[in-house]
Amino acid sequence: MPPRAIWRGAISFGMVSIPVRIFTATQSKNIHFNQLHASDKVRIKQKKWCPEHDEEQADEIVRGYEFSKGQYVIMEDDDFENLPVASQHSIDLTGFVQASEIDPVFYDKTYYLEPEETGVKPFALLIAALERKGLVAVGKLALRQREAPCAMRSSEGRLLLTTLFYADEIKVNPEIDVSEVEVSDTELEIALKLIDMLSKPFETGGLQDEYREALMDRITAKIEGREFVEAKAPAPVEAVDLVAALKASIEAAERDASSAKAGAADEADAAVAEVAAPAKTKPKKSTRKAGGGKKKPGRKRASAKA
Repeated sequence: MPPRAIWRGAISFGMVSIPVRIFTATQSKNIHFNQLHASDKVRIKQKKWCPEHDEEQADEIVRGYEFSKGQYVIMEDDDFENLPVASQHSIDLTGFVQASEIDPVFYDKTYYLEPEETGVKPFALLIAALERKGLVAVGKLALRQREAPCAMRSSEGRLLLTTLFYADEIKVNPEIDVSEVEVSDTELEIALKLIDMLSKPFETGGLQDEYREALMDRITAKIEGREFVEAKAPAPVEAVDLVAALKASIEAAERDASSAKAGAADEADAAVAEVAAPAKTKPKKSTRKAGGGKKKPGRKRASAKA
């Protein structure tokens, strides 16, 4: 089944309007559980109960905003749909910035954008322009009963949109401040060396949810009646010398790098040897007949005299 668009509208780019659709780009892989009654293992149901009438209500439900204790204003579906907000059906691009100017803490959720049939050319133009300038477009979008700022960027020929948090939605903990902690030059140099040794390109393929895998293994083991492995309790963390710990980390990283290089070299040597090895030829089948394979002597033909 093809993915379903969760929003349809247009990107407003100067005097250009680009009709687009929005699709979700991420999905949660969390393992979900149901609540059961411990004695009979029956699933617990949460009913929508009206205490005034002492009965369950499933259909006669409306949304209300509590403006005072116990007092509500009722909101109908039209109240949400007919708001006088341009971002309901349009993404107005208000500026272009460097990606580094947006603190990652502001990123919320990412979506794919696809053009409608009539907007393919301007859509491709916007992607090409963003790639050439190396910039991110910023604007606003009303999605799922919330207007949010958004950032739009090109990625491998596609257009991605990420909703952003507002500044007043970012929590800042003022109690954590390490600016006055003294760090020696030696400690900093060793830390920088360790960072340099561990620096590598970011590869999403190497990221694995080990907790989810272990949890599914535990669930499968319980279903099949097998024993499962108990995790060892973590050893208590003891205070160690920072410089000594950094040096030990560097030595471990060097050993890992040497092992990786040796393994790669062995694989390369094996590949070269396999290519260089002469191909084995199959033995030819004998054409001799049974009985020793020798020819019987034939009669000599008399030579004709002239």
